[in-house]
Amino acid sequence: MSLRPPASRIAFLSVVLFAVPGRTADFVDSAERYVVLPDRIGRVMAADQSAAVLVFVLAPEKLVGWSRPLTREQRAYLPAKFARLPAVGQLSGPTPTIAADAVARLHPDLIIDTGIVSPEAAARADAIQQQTRIPYILLDGGIQQIPDTLTTVGAMLGVAERGEDLASYARNAIDGLRGRLLITESTERPLVYYGRSADGLETGLAHSQAMSGIDQAGVINVAASLGSGELARVTREQIFQWNPAIIIAQQRSFYNALQRGRTWRGLTAVTQKHAYLAPAEPFGWIDDPAGVNRIIGLPWLSSLCYPAVYQEDLRTNVREFYDKFYRIKLSDRQLEALVRPAGVSAAETGQALGVPILGAEPVPLPGGAPPSGPGLRPPGRGGIQGYPGYPPPAAPTNPH
Repeated sequence: MSLRPPASRIAFLSVVLFAVPGRTADFVDSAERYVVLPDRIGRVMAADQSAAVLVFVLAPEKLVGWSRPLTREQRAYLPAKFARLPAVGQLSGPTPTIAADAVARLHPDLIIDTGIVSPEAAARADAIQQQTRIPYILLDGGIQQIPDTLTTVGAMLGVAERGEDLASYARNAIDGLRGRLLITESTERPLVYYGRSADGLETGLAHSQAMSGIDQAGVINVAASLGSGELARVTREQIFQWNPAIIIAQQRSFYNALQRGRTWRGLTAVTQKHAYLAPAEPFGWIDDPAGVNRIIGLPWLSSLCYPAVYQEDLRTNVREFYDKFYRIKLSDRQLEALVRPAGVSAAETGQALGVPILGAEPVPLPGGAPPSGPGLRPPGRGGIQGYPGYPPPAAPTNPH
């Protein structure tokens, strides 16, 4: 087995395999599977919505359909021709919605899956490929791999120049966030809670796909104390115990409850107006799906967590991203609908929430011993035992 890491190996092979057009070739995917690709790829089936977004941003005319139905709000942020593509179902994930025989009837030339690379995922890809006789490639869906994935799949689909262009943009976004962390001289990290689902009580665990963008921002995921994995349900009492400095809501119902309800009064993030709604049209800035759509979430997270060092105009960045990746020119109304609940005011000002350099060891979370040392400052504006502001406010006994 080659010692070359899978992502770089794919990028390397793409140059070799696609240098001579019109020839079939073996392709090595992220699971170290050898897949024979057709000499012409005209129709692509996405195994899930993250892969569908990948194909759409590169070569939308080759996409067979979305993995799940789009909402009316999502369709409003896409070119009409591609917003009308059918929902054909998804092959991967815990609850597949399309069978192998139905896939064959769609007549794709290639199936692309982007997500967590595991023996189980590789076995599923092998089984579907054997049943359908359609090449099935599995690619690492990690946010750090996005530039290489755009380059590789762009070449594979015959749009190498566009793939390189989008990869350059993605790489600059990742490097830009890293650069802002490097010049942020602080020993603090803000405590962040990402509330998924309508009630906000589902969240991502340590190193989960749902939290990968937030992890890139170098902040502390308060739910990391619950262990590793993907998603977990938490209680309102746990959130009050964590008392995060920043809360990001995935859905508007939870965001509205944070803004107007009595249930969450007393939380630091609510009191200091650091509760935000993650934009979700046409695709989420944090996750949902965990695809290339997360790239625009990186400058947004920079503007929330490091306003003192984020000197760019986020509105300009959003317009550029939507034009370049989604092929849509945002109206002023569409732009404001995205950024206002996300905490982007007309004049982006405010005190920075300090964080250390990306890759630094995280401070212990509630339940562990607090960090100590001369001159060490509190790790954020949330509640960690032993620091000012702790204990956190008690959860209201009668939220109504």
